[in-house]
Amino acid sequence: MKVFLLKDIENVGMAHEIVTVSDGFARNFLLPRSAAVEVTARNEASLKGRIRVVEHRKEVIASKTSMLAEKIKSLKVTLKAKIHDGDRLYGAVNASDVVDVLAQEGVHVGKSQIIFDKSIKTKGLHTVTVKLSNTLKPSFSLKIVAE
Repeated sequence: MKVFLLKDIENVGMAHEIVTVSDGFARNFLLPRSAAVEVTARNEASLKGRIRVVEHRKEVIASKTSMLAEKIKSLKVTLKAKIHDGDRLYGAVNASDVVDVLAQEGVHVGKSQIIFDKSIKTKGLHTVTVKLSNTLKPSFSLKIVAE
């Protein structure tokens, strides 16, 4: 059965794609959850028109995202934190701290997009990754200094 996906379905396809799946999977899983619409002769043309519009939007978003990635790669951000015992922080740096510092630099991302290789508990230079999409994950330098 051919279906038009309304949501991303893992191991099946991305939203706004026409894919072929088994009849049972479509009737028992995709259609009841409003994750897909059955493609018929009547609605196939309109769905293909929707695909073209979505593709254009994806291209625009991809170009904006790549520009944001270049800006993030060039950043060298400094964060002030309370420090004790030489170079240890009182608490680890968390994603909301990084989001606040990035917002001051003009880069607006969500807390869930910040990825740490390991928790940051010491002063110095650390690398932080921002997940903009599945394929685009720029990193920037974060310097922790004493308040």
